Amino acid sequence: MKKSSFIAMVLGTVSGVFFALGMCMALISEWGAFRPGVIFGCAGLSLGLITLIIWRKMEHKAPIHFSGKTVLTVIVGIVGALALGVGMCFSMVWGKMVTGIVIGLIGIVVLLCLIPLTKGINE
Repeated sequence: MKKSSFIAMVLGTVSGVFFALGMCMALISEWGAFRPGVIFGCAGLSLGLITLIIWRKMEHKAPIHFSGKTVLTVIVGIVGALALGVGMCFSMVWGKMVTGIVIGLIGIVVLLCLIPLTKGINE
């Protein structure tokens, strides 16, 4: 394993744990830790961005250039993930199984649209 891959794996894991813990702290009202949860979540997001920058520098890659396709890809990914999450909430939290399954499937289809969007379609 290359050193850059190992460092990216460790920093990515730490940032993911910080983000997940922060979201749990913010969204589980019984914990009463909304403000610290937001801080932890933001720290996790920041560490994730720092990880990306460090990994790209260690791999001697050019900085990411934002184009219309990049922005569209990010928006499609966010919409798909949110739809999938909302569908899961409908099914598991609010007890509306059919609605949750339909919304979740729509989210999965939107996420599957990322493949041709990023890779393209070849003959």
